[in-house]
Amino acid sequence: MRLTFWKAKSNEELKSSFALSPHFELGRRGEALAIEHLEQAGYRIVASNFSLPIGRNLRDVVVNAEIDVVAYDAMTLCFVEVKTRASDDFAPPQANVDLRKRRQIARAALAYRRMLGLMNAPYRYDVVTVVAKPDDAEPRIELLKGFWSDAQLRNRKWREHYWD
Repeated sequence: MRLTFWKAKSNEELKSSFALSPHFELGRRGEALAIEHLEQAGYRIVASNFSLPIGRNLRDVVVNAEIDVVAYDAMTLCFVEVKTRASDDFAPPQANVDLRKRRQIARAALAYRRMLGLMNAPYRYDVVTVVAKPDDAEPRIELLKGFWSDAQLRNRKWREHYWD
């Protein structure tokens, strides 16, 4: 009887064995450009690609949410979503920060603030858009401060009665 043992590959071996898709490379480059832009704008970067479980879906599967960048702008804690596109011919990148994505980020931000005891600290949600082709030397980067607030995410209550 012959036994064979499986040897686990290191992260570097796994990364080198699989080439990333072009859109993953574009996203990675966009996040690096966004962090560089935020630092030049005076932000202090605390974390990037912060991921944590925020609940369960209807099928009882754990739902994770990721915050692209957590940073401080002076004394304000900023949760930054980075959207990178090769072109904005069809729609601007911030159009993809829809209501579902905003709610996920807000839930993750609440968990982050609870975890670190920052419930009374001022905070906001920002979006950084990056429009850069893979071979583009001059990408277009835009910072949208206060892109949404928690008040905009609350469920509306349709309790108004229109009769006397």
